[in-house]
Amino acid sequence: MYNVALFGAGRIGQVVHSVNIAEHPETNLYSIVDPFAENAKKIADKYGCKIQTVEEAMADPAVDAVLIASATDTHAELIELAAKAGKAIFCEKPVHLDMARVDQCLKVVEEKKVPLFIGFNRRWDPQFKAVKDRAGLGQIGKAESLIITSRDPSPPPVEYIKVSGGLFRDMTIHDFDMARYIMGEEPESIYACASNIVDPEIGKAGDVDTCFIVMRFPSGSMATISNTRRSGYGYDQRLELHGEKGVLMAKNLNEDEVELWTEAGCDYAKPVFFFLERYKAAYIAEWAHFVDVMNGKAEPATTGYDGKQALYLADKAYESLKTGKEIKL
Repeated sequence: MYNVALFGAGRIGQVVHSVNIAEHPETNLYSIVDPFAENAKKIADKYGCKIQTVEEAMADPAVDAVLIASATDTHAELIELAAKAGKAIFCEKPVHLDMARVDQCLKVVEEKKVPLFIGFNRRWDPQFKAVKDRAGLGQIGKAESLIITSRDPSPPPVEYIKVSGGLFRDMTIHDFDMARYIMGEEPESIYACASNIVDPEIGKAGDVDTCFIVMRFPSGSMATISNTRRSGYGYDQRLELHGEKGVLMAKNLNEDEVELWTEAGCDYAKPVFFFLERYKAAYIAEWAHFVDVMNGKAEPATTGYDGKQALYLADKAYESLKTGKEIKL
C-alpha cells in the first residue's frame, strides 16, 4: 500500500484525485496539503487523512508519493521539493508557465532520479486511446491529417484568465500533447490565428478565447486544433484521424445514449457538461498507470519532457499569433 500526499484541495482535488487515490486498492490517501484550511478539512474529514504542511509532507518518511493538483505557480517548486525528498511524483499539467523554470525543475528531477508523471489526462481517455491503438494496427494506413475539436461550455472568470498563462498554455496545451501523442512525431511548424469574441473581459486581460491552429509534421501529415471558451450545447471533445485507407473518429460522450426517432427527425442528448464527467475514466486510468510506475511495472508514459514540449508549442503558437506567420520549430 502506497501512502500519497495530495497537494491541492480544490475542485479537481476533491472530486477526482482524492476519490481515485482512496478507491485504488494499492494507494492510501495519507494526507492533504492546502493553504485553505476549510477545503483541506473537507477532504480530511471525508477520508480520515492527515492535514499537513508542505514541509511536513515532504519530510514525512511515510509519504511514498505526491499528487500535485495545486495552483499552477506552485508546481515547479513542489516537484523539486518532492524530488529532493525522494518521492514519486504525479503532477497535473503544466510543470510551469516559463520554459526556463521548467528546464530548471526537470534538471532537479533528473539529478534525483525519481519518477515524474505529468497528468495529460486526455491520453488516457478510452475513446482517444482506441484511435491511437487502432491507427497503430494499420487500420487506416499512413496518417495524413488530424482534427482536434475542444470547446469549453463557458469561459472561466477573468481572474483565472489573468493567471492561467492564456488560452494556448491553459487549454490548447492538452491538444498540443494530444497531437504529438496521436501522430507519434514532433511537429516541424505551427501557425495560429485567434480572436476575442466570447468575452470582452478576456480581451482586456490580454488573451484570446477562440482559435485555430495548424501544425505540419515531418512525414507530411498535418493537424488542426479548434478551441473556444464557449459551447452552448455542452463540453465538445472530438477527434478525427484521417489516413490513406480510411478515418478513425472519436465522438462526444453524451448525457445518455438514447435516441428518439420520429417522422420529425432524430432527437438525442447533449454532450456531458464538463471535463469532470467527460474524462472520469481517463483520470482513473492515469492513476492506475502511476501506481504501475510506483510498482516498477511501467515507466511514466507522460514525462517532464512531454510537459516541456507542450509548453514549447504553446509559446510558439503565441509567437505565430503575434507575428501572423507560420513558425518553424
